[in-house]
Amino acid sequence: MTLTEIRAAAARLHGVVHHTPLATCATLDRMAGRELIFKCEHLQKVGAFKYRGASNAVLSLSAADAARGVVTHSSGNHAAALALAARRRGIAAHIVMPHTASRLKQRAVQEYGGRIVLCEPTQAAREAAAAAVQAETGAVLVPPFDDAAVIAGQGTAALELLSDAPGLDAIIAPIGGGGMISGAALVAKGLDADLAVIAAEPAGADDAARAKAAGHFIAQTAPHTIADGLLTSLGTLTWPIVRDLVDAVVTVSDDEIVAAMRLLWERAKLLVEPSAAVTLAAVLSPAFGTLVTRRPLRRVGIVLTGGNVDLDALPWTFSAAS
Repeated sequence: MTLTEIRAAAARLHGVVHHTPLATCATLDRMAGRELIFKCEHLQKVGAFKYRGASNAVLSLSAADAARGVVTHSSGNHAAALALAARRRGIAAHIVMPHTASRLKQRAVQEYGGRIVLCEPTQAAREAAAAAVQAETGAVLVPPFDDAAVIAGQGTAALELLSDAPGLDAIIAPIGGGGMISGAALVAKGLDADLAVIAAEPAGADDAARAKAAGHFIAQTAPHTIADGLLTSLGTLTWPIVRDLVDAVVTVSDDEIVAAMRLLWERAKLLVEPSAAVTLAAVLSPAFGTLVTRRPLRRVGIVLTGGNVDLDALPWTFSAAS
């Protein structure tokens, strides 16, 4: 994976995805003690950055492969993103989702024309169901994150951010499977080796932090966090990028995530989901101030990855620990 491939993806996606805006908030700057520039991917089509990767993967298919349709397994935003990307190309999309996936996200897949196949809420069950659908239909598998075309597409968000906000000292994004942070790291380090790349992770799903500390891959086991988009393990493509190019992983509690989400809603009027709010939570955490990087972190770009929230179950209406 290279910066050249991400630039090619940006050209392919021109006019297909939104060039999302930046936002700032003086109150949050004061709280963080630094300037924060938010990349508003919650305003992307399907309400999440995932549309970039899904679209790049679908548009990269040959005509013969595209005619076979696509299949994936996802509990949320990638599911909707692939369904819409497939519809725009006029091909079938088979989406394996755990039966525990939110009704909001299942409804989005259906509205975009995707065929939902429900399965048990385990990684093994998801992969087995996707393999069965692939064998039945001949569809091309488009993984949620561990795919070169998907990573390149996600990286276009960082390419836009660094073009629109030059002079950043760091870029921070959430980490789950690692597609977004991998794309961002390839862009950031490709443009400026001294630019800090920081991943934000829930403490209840901290495989990336533990893997970075150990120096070897550690699989996700029994994750438990309100940030439902960050439950998966890193992949065979994303882990080496995280290992080599991500400077630090900052973990935060669910209470910190909920507090940051509420701050973004109330103070900045940025309506994001918990998996996106993990970034602000990390920047406001004591651990962020102790990071040792090649230059002071005075100006930080924050990727707000999604805004698909079930409004009937806002997290401050009940205990985050419940």
